Amino acid sequence: MNQPADRRPFAKLLDITRQFDFRDHRIAHQLDAKGRHELELPPGFPFIVSLFHFRAGEITHRLTWHQRLELLLPLDGPLSERMGDCVEELLPGDILVVDHLQPHQVVDRPGLDTRAVVISFLPECVFTPGSPPADCAFLIPFHRGPEGRPHVLRAASPLAGLAHEATANLVASFFNHRDFHREAGCKAWLLVLLHGLIQEFRGAAPARQGLLRRQQWAVRLKPVFDHVRNHYADRLSVAEAAAMCGMSSSVFGRVFKQVGGMTLVTYLHHVRMAHAVELLEQTADPIAEIASRLGFSDQSHFNRRFRKTFGRTPSQHRVGPSHGRR
Repeated sequence: MNQPADRRPFAKLLDITRQFDFRDHRIAHQLDAKGRHELELPPGFPFIVSLFHFRAGEITHRLTWHQRLELLLPLDGPLSERMGDCVEELLPGDILVVDHLQPHQVVDRPGLDTRAVVISFLPECVFTPGSPPADCAFLIPFHRGPEGRPHVLRAASPLAGLAHEATANLVASFFNHRDFHREAGCKAWLLVLLHGLIQEFRGAAPARQGLLRRQQWAVRLKPVFDHVRNHYADRLSVAEAAAMCGMSSSVFGRVFKQVGGMTLVTYLHHVRMAHAVELLEQTADPIAEIASRLGFSDQSHFNRRFRKTFGRTPSQHRVGPSHGRR
């Protein structure tokens, strides 16, 4: 019978993080014109720990993607992460393995007030072609299981204590140590954390080939991602998008869904909504004009889509607490 999770390591993590500042989630300056999140990582050891405070109306409303690997751990409140068509609901102490190749973002909801630890690194921190073959197991958590859901180590899992202990020591190593041994400490505790995730998700053992295959498909789809981010207001058919990638429409539809987690039409809507938020907050342009600029045939269509996405109308969003602040 499984033993309940030991909460003492999570209490230790909370205690350690209280001594550090958490910054607001304003990353728009790190996003390139194509929506890719460009986070500068040290070349010798491409690894970083970010401490964010997610507040309602104070987060960057942009879908983004990146090639680095990422773990997200909320500390003191619920948090929702959208990845493709999936929205994963997280509680304090849960550890989400972010599906980094899919367009994703934290969902802005009323009452959002959560600190979170975000661990980002490149695969070569744990596995390179010259590494022992066993090291490829550290990539297993970053491949979705056969059910297609992202991996989440829940705070109630018997393995959560191990993961929280490793995260606490990792955070302490990253922020407190400034000597030569800092990187060694970070890597040691990162491997312990990943080993806990491997045990939790051992059913995804053949994951490495699948992960590499998805990365290769993501490169093939890059012309479409670039086009949508630069011409998001224009109509784009599946046939036109497939031609950009040198694929048939049927193959493109299947591959885009697999890599992006959503259809091309849904992805277009998400990108338009991200720009809608920016225009509503940063300009005083009439809503009808914004709707037209985003490629909507009329304002009522825009209103319906915006409300379905954010749970409020464009007018309600504009007069909300986030207006004029980024």
